[in-house]
Amino acid sequence: MAKIILTTDVANLGGPGDIVEVKDGYARNYLLPRGYAIVASKGAEKNVRTIQRAQESRRIRDLDHAKEIKATLEGLGAIQLTGKAAAGSKKLFGSITAGEIVDAIKAQGGPLLDKRVLDLRDHIKTVGKHSVSARLHPNVKVDVRLEVKATAAN
Repeated sequence: MAKIILTTDVANLGGPGDIVEVKDGYARNYLLPRGYAIVASKGAEKNVRTIQRAQESRRIRDLDHAKEIKATLEGLGAIQLTGKAAAGSKKLFGSITAGEIVDAIKAQGGPLLDKRVLDLRDHIKTVGKHSVSARLHPNVKVDVRLEVKATAAN
């Protein structure tokens, strides 16, 4: 059995900062390579508190907190994002990721969210206005409006 510290939520195992024992192969072949866990050591156990504090800052505590965040997101208006595109083209070279959306929300004065609350079913690959839904709580869902602009590719 291997003793590990989880860095993210793992189904049927635990959440960030939890110290668990799993079979060696599961840890070595699945959890560790994907970054879901780190090997438990004295130094790593000290980092558990840091992991838990970071997770706590992004977590939505209850229904009232989710409603506050929903109101804040609705008050921000359209979130401005940029992506590289050819001159005169509306198609982006890459796509807009959930992480970029969360960073843009924070940069425009919004709350710090976990990127996993965003429901990014279709990749955003074009310039223009888009909408992404965010599930803040089982009972609270909000649509985040995005405005993607092109920058010239070098």
